[in-house]
Formats: sequence, C-alpha cells, structure tokens
Amino acid sequence: MAGSDTTAARPAPDTVKILIAGGFGVGKTTMVGSVSEIVPLRTEEPLTMAGLDVDDLNGVEEKRATTVALDFGRISVSDDLVLYLFGTPGQQRFWFMWNDLAVGALGAVVLVDVRRPKTSFAAIDFFERRGIPFVIAVNGFHGEHPYPVEDIRDALTLPDGVPVMLCDARERESCRDVLIALVDRLIAEAQAEAEAAS
Repeated sequence: MAGSDTTAARPAPDTVKILIAGGFGVGKTTMVGSVSEIVPLRTEEPLTMAGLDVDDLNGVEEKRATTVALDFGRISVSDDLVLYLFGTPGQQRFWFMWNDLAVGALGAVVLVDVRRPKTSFAAIDFFERRGIPFVIAVNGFHGEHPYPVEDIRDALTLPDGVPVMLCDARERESCRDVLIALVDRLIAEAQAEAEAAS
C-alpha cells in the first residue's frame, strides 16, 4: 500500500539490573566505565585527610578518589537484552547503600583483587545471603594473574556452581565476557527452576 510503513515495530529489549561489587579499590568504577556503551554516571569524591582514620588504603595507596553512592552504565549484550550496571561503593562506611542498590537486581559480578582477597568476602556473603546469583571476576592488575582459578576458588571457599573468571577491568571485551558468563548463569538457573516447577 502506497505510503504505508511495512516495517514491524521491533519489541523493546529485555532489561536486567546487574550489580558490580567488591572491596575498596578492586576496579568496580573502571569496569563499569570500560564496558558501558553510554558515558557512565560516577559519584566519585576525592579522598581527604579526614578519612585517614576510617579508610583502609593498604594495597591501594595510590588511590585518590572513591565512589560514595554508585556507578551506572549500560551495555547491550544482544538486540533483545540490555544490562543496566550498578557499581557499588567499596568502602565499609558506604555499605548501607548496597541494600537499596540490590533491589531488583537479578545478578552480580564480584570483583576480586588477589593481592587483597579478604576485601571480597563481604560482597560474596552479601549475595549468598540474599540468594542473588553472582560470578567472580579476578581483576588482573597490570595485566597479571599470578594464581590459577582453582586456587582462587579454594581461597574464597566458593561452591562449584559459582563461575570464576580472570579479567582485566580496563578492557571492554574482557568485562563483556564476564557479563555474558553471568547472563549464562542466570539463564541456566531460571531454566532449572522452571523444570523443577513443572
């Protein structure tokens, strides 16, 4: 028919809320920024002398700013799936934000710095207690991954079902692979639940 639009409207993509969590200085802001297809929202503030008695800078002495609320980014994994990424603040004094950020989240990435593995325990515990599926992404600072994945799994006392991946938070493709692994886990768990219910 002349003048009519014969193209069907494409349905809106599904959107999934994902948290990027971990300890102070593990690379959460860097990961959100490197993988986001939009200019990320950041709530970074400079570290000051007033925080010296509160902030533990061991292992991250070069850090000059910290996330005080959240980071936000977006990535289209496919034509029909968009991930909204919410980076959590890493310092303990801002952990109260995690409960609000977790509302509606279907999954999470826990970033780990093998130089300071204890900084990831709180995030792992947070998601395990809430039943939010997560994957572990071991951020290779300076491109180095000195420990095998299985040693990291053992050190973190993770169950077999939790994927552990090596990544570089500065590289888009590396971060995208981590997010795809998380989406695969979410799909597998949803299928298992559907089969159990039928």
